[in-house]
This record gives sequence, structure tokens and C-alpha cells, in this order.
Amino acid sequence: MSKQAVTPNQEYAGRVYELTAPYQVGREKVADFARAISSSNPANFSVEVARGLGYPDVVAPTTFAVVIAQAAESQYITDPDAGIDFSRVVHADERFTYRRPIFAGDELVTELHVDKVQVRSALSMVTTRAEISALLADGSLEPVVTVISTLAIRGGE
Repeated sequence: MSKQAVTPNQEYAGRVYELTAPYQVGREKVADFARAISSSNPANFSVEVARGLGYPDVVAPTTFAVVIAQAAESQYITDPDAGIDFSRVVHADERFTYRRPIFAGDELVTELHVDKVQVRSALSMVTTRAEISALLADGSLEPVVTVISTLAIRGGE
């Protein structure tokens, strides 16, 4: 007996999830990610180089924000009423709009928005927007980057 495919719940379009728990950006996390993508930028690895360029600490590669965005997306994907079968999901598109770079030492929180849910029989498309901000010492938030992800979800067979 085959498992019946689940389709994304269109009522989730417009939903906003609560801020995530803070994500502490560490030097080793930045370096590990930079190695994984074969970055040759010394500012991803060396505090001295980064500070020499005017940054407070090592700089995360541009695509590092996907780590934080996908953690926030898990709130939506794992919500049983959202109707997402993760085994049928592929990333169709990812866009980053930076206000400033991500640095080691940043404490980042994310507010996830489900902007669009298009359901079709063979392929559904979901667009999420992760608004990633730095949590400042006074408790305020400094916007850092917006990550817009489009997920393609295969329909039933």
C-alpha cells in the first residue's frame, strides 16, 4: 500500500512564526562553513585579517545565512498541519539581501514568514522569508539579512 501524498496547506500563506532562539555565530562555525564551500577569503578564517579590513571579527561567507534561515524554516516544515512532506522538498531558489555582513560573535534571531503557498497536482511551490536580526546588548534588534527561499514540493505519484 502506498502512502498518500500530503499537499501544502494554503492557509499557511501569510503566517508568521515567533522569533527563533538566538543562534550564536562562532569563529569555528564560520570557518567550518567556509571550508565546506571552499572559500579562499582569509577574512573567513583570520580575526587579524578581518579586523585589518575594518570588521569586528571574522566575516561569514554570504551563503552562511542559509544555516540560520533553514533552522527557522524547520518551524514551518515540521508543523504537522502545514502539509509538508520533507522527503519531497527541494530548494528551487534562495536569495539574500544583506544590510550588513554576519560576524563571529553575532547573536542572531529569525522571524520566519510564509509568504506564498501555490498548490498544484504535480509540483507545489512555497516561498518563505527569514528576517534575520542581531540581538543587541540592550535587547533591541538590528536587521542583518533577509533570506527568501522557494521550496518545490513534488506531488503524489
